Amino acid sequence: MARITVEDCLAQIGNENRFILIHLAVARIKQHRKGQEFLAKGKNKEIVMTLREIAAGRVTFDNIKDLKQQFQKQLAAEKEEQIMLEAEAAATAAGAPA
Repeated sequence: MARITVEDCLAQIGNENRFILIHLAVARIKQHRKGQEFLAKGKNKEIVMTLREIAAGRVTFDNIKDLKQQFQKQLAAEKEEQIMLEAEAAATAAGAPA
């Protein structure tokens, strides 16, 4: 994975103020420490993972408070999709039309 830079993050939040970026990153790290999952994939330390989330546009000032609900909705949708795929596969295996 490519290196993450502060400039990548600043471009995403649309503000050249590094202190604003720090406030966003700290708010997100606090969420991680309370058990919220990372939205970016990787095996880095939490600050780097948080900056990756910001640089990817997944964490913004507009959505920081709603990330937990969004993540839960995403997980529920993925689970529902998996159940549908398994039911479809079972029906196909049984010889019934889908």
